[in-house]
Amino acid sequence: MKDHQSSIPNSRSSIINSQFPFINHQSSIINHQFPIPVHQSSIINSQFPFINHQFPKLALAAALIPFVLLASITLAQSTKPGQKPVTRPAPQQTKSQDARKDQNKETTDADIPVSDQAVRLGTDLVNVVFSAVDRMNHIVGDLRQEDVKVLEDGRPQSVFTFKREVNLPIRIAILIDLSGSQEFTFPQEKMAAAYFLHSIIRASSDLAAILTFREDVELAQGLTSRIETVNRALDQIEFSRRFASTSPRNQATALYDAVYITVDEVLGRGEARASGDEANARRAIILLTDGVDNASNRKLEDAIDRAWRSGVMIYSIGIGDRFRFEGVREDVLRKMSSETGGRAYFPRNPDELLGGFRQIENEMRSQYLIAYEPSNTARDGAFRRIEVNIANRADVRVIHRRGYYAPLEDIKK
Repeated sequence: MKDHQSSIPNSRSSIINSQFPFINHQSSIINHQFPIPVHQSSIINSQFPFINHQFPKLALAAALIPFVLLASITLAQSTKPGQKPVTRPAPQQTKSQDARKDQNKETTDADIPVSDQAVRLGTDLVNVVFSAVDRMNHIVGDLRQEDVKVLEDGRPQSVFTFKREVNLPIRIAILIDLSGSQEFTFPQEKMAAAYFLHSIIRASSDLAAILTFREDVELAQGLTSRIETVNRALDQIEFSRRFASTSPRNQATALYDAVYITVDEVLGRGEARASGDEANARRAIILLTDGVDNASNRKLEDAIDRAWRSGVMIYSIGIGDRFRFEGVREDVLRKMSSETGGRAYFPRNPDELLGGFRQIENEMRSQYLIAYEPSNTARDGAFRRIEVNIANRADVRVIHRRGYYAPLEDIKK
């Protein structure tokens, strides 16, 4: 009796097989992958004996439940956890779309300027600032690009930038000789320098520094845009006479060392100053001295060379005691100024001293800027000599630096 109740009649089994032919096939797979002990069926019949007797339809459903559950488990196991369902898009279409996207991206990136590339191009350009004056030393402000001819080592260059500059930022160092020859002229020098700085310095863009020298260089005031700070430092500088001393450097004057150090440590174009306004700023030393040097470790050529490398102009004001000392070395000061793009002035009285400062101010505010890419592309660090000539203007004299040093080959990192 129990066997009859615990099994499905043959007629019903044939009906199930005819209505659900897949069950036998799935059942064999399920039994192979998930073998179920036979005793579990007997447990079900023993726990629920009334199902087959009272509810034959429920019995049939109960018989199908294990197969349905096992079939669901099998389908669920066919996709492993963490594995995405396989999709089959058209492979050629996907690749072509990606290729078009990459091509569009490359075209867009190529059209955008890269900052380090722009910097490399800038290092190959040569910028030359020059002044033009007539026979009366008056500023000439009506030059045109076609009037200007540029030669580098004797070879013509193509100028593609030409403009008159009146608002470029300025970096000025007032370098004052405090040796014995300046004892009686120093008060006038202070007054003229104060007037000059007050007139030329714009707090929004310009900077000024004050230095003095004898056998050594002293920084009275570093670069600042605060004119009251500069004036205060200038007022505090006093001339002190040195009486008899056993020191061999008692009356020593280290002019060339002073110029070299001022360029190198105050106005030099270092890495931190190579961008923005600093890259375009005009740098100049206003040198107040008699031009005598008897104590420098460096030579005149060393000071000029350092100014070339940093783009610093030297404006010399030759002044000193012509009666008690050897006088003003005009040859030294003219060479130092002309080689670096500045000018030398030799005032004979306080009015001419003040006039010299005014001319320096006018010149620095009325200069021309030309730019060219040199035909000599060698990056060998050699010195290149520059000549700027004005065609068909015999009355015009051009004042500019005499050359520059070519860049060295970039070191590959």
